[in-house]
Amino acid sequence: MRKLTYYIATSLDGFIAGPDGEFDFFAFEGDLAAAILADYPETLPTHAREPLGIATAANATFDTVLMGRATYEPALALGVTSPYAHLRQYVFSRTLRQRDPAVEIVAGEPAEFVRELKRQDGLGIWLCGGATLAGHLVDEIDELVIKRYPVVLGSGIPLFRAPFAVTGFALRDTRVFNTGATISTYAKH
Repeated sequence: MRKLTYYIATSLDGFIAGPDGEFDFFAFEGDLAAAILADYPETLPTHAREPLGIATAANATFDTVLMGRATYEPALALGVTSPYAHLRQYVFSRTLRQRDPAVEIVAGEPAEFVRELKRQDGLGIWLCGGATLAGHLVDEIDELVIKRYPVVLGSGIPLFRAPFAVTGFALRDTRVFNTGATISTYAKH
């Protein structure tokens, strides 16, 4: 059975983006960037892979990416309709129309759709964001991989947007980088 992993960047105070969706304060640099390139090359958008020297890198962990509408829209604003062409791409939205045959728009219930994906063969499933989709899928998330950056935002888009419910995870690993960032991996209890 495939795993659903919420692999996401966050601030020290638990925000994945600023109030207007900004995320440029999550720097891609130094030893943290090297670790991401080595361990999660498929999480870099297709248009960034060649400049980063990983255009032909194999997918190491994931072969499928899930995005909410707000996570997908920055790519559309740049004219990019297939931001992760090296992955199977699904965008959950009741309002978006199909713009690219490589990106499937899913209007149905996210948890049911993910349960079906998990039963299929393949590598892991990457929940790219955002908070609302993560809130809908919290019960389906098997693993959290949290890139925590040494910044405080004060407000913004939270890691999860969902009704109050306690869901336990166990810390499996934490890596500390010279940049001051950490990557922590948690498995669902």
